Amino acid sequence: MQSFKELTGQFSKHFDQLQFPEQPNRLYDAARHILEIGGKRIRPVLCLMGNELFDELHQDAFHAGSAVELFHNFTLIHDDIMDKAPIRRGNPTVHMVYGETAAILSGDVMLINVYERLNKVHAKYQKKLVSVFNKAAIEVCEGQQLDMDFELLEPEAVDYDSYVNMIGLKTSVLLAASLQMGAIIGGGSEGNQGHLYAFGKNVGIAFQIQDDFLDAFGDPEKFGKQQGGDILANKKTFLLLKAFELCNPAQKAELKALLASNPEDKVARVLQLFRDCKVDEWAEKEKERFTQMAFKNLDDIAVLTSRKQPLRDLADFLLNRQQ
Repeated sequence: MQSFKELTGQFSKHFDQLQFPEQPNRLYDAARHILEIGGKRIRPVLCLMGNELFDELHQDAFHAGSAVELFHNFTLIHDDIMDKAPIRRGNPTVHMVYGETAAILSGDVMLINVYERLNKVHAKYQKKLVSVFNKAAIEVCEGQQLDMDFELLEPEAVDYDSYVNMIGLKTSVLLAASLQMGAIIGGGSEGNQGHLYAFGKNVGIAFQIQDDFLDAFGDPEKFGKQQGGDILANKKTFLLLKAFELCNPAQKAELKALLASNPEDKVARVLQLFRDCKVDEWAEKEKERFTQMAFKNLDDIAVLTSRKQPLRDLADFLLNRQQ
């Protein structure tokens, strides 16, 4: 069994050989732009780890991982257009550099290339792989639409369970599907695939809670972002939605007033309300709840404990990070 770091190096070596045509240069330069500005490659490496959990690492896992990574970057291009985001991974977004038309088309051509990658895998599990991938791809789109729908609503109108469902679709299902696709290649049983999928989905939700927490309460020097960026953007997060559940009427009124304005001390005042309502303590407990569900899913997989250790180590790293 290999570590996440070791597998990341192997996948990067494989993926960096991916070639797009030279012409039309604006189309393919736009596609290269998003791929060349980095990223942690978590999803494709999870595909490799899902394979290696059950069997020796197979070349088909690299093809499937490449498909997942292309799809993920396709969604980022289109999400950035929808969000009118100027920056991605510290660099100008594709549409800011190449324009919206080239950005949309480059995303489209990357999506088509996903199926070129999936066509390279062995026929014996190609149909199941495509089915698992397609389900996840549809759910990611559903999650993005729900997220945009929620942005039109007042925070009090978005119930917590609906928000968790949206995060699960938008963020977690692709992590879970990546693991399952690797498990299919590795010969994992249907039952083990289900446990591994659930592990990935619960890790993804816990990861988002951690991300929201760090944006609010993390050390900006370690986290690498401005503290309270979500607060300044009035972004609906786990913390904000729970605050409206836990705060008393006076605190809710103050929170609403802060969301409707932009005072210089907005971040500090919202954070104080979060603390007063004990939202910070709730977030730690809620992250731990999803983490423990994930580890229970991992424990239920019928393979040697030693084979599961790299996945446990990765989850520990992701969910206890400070940046």
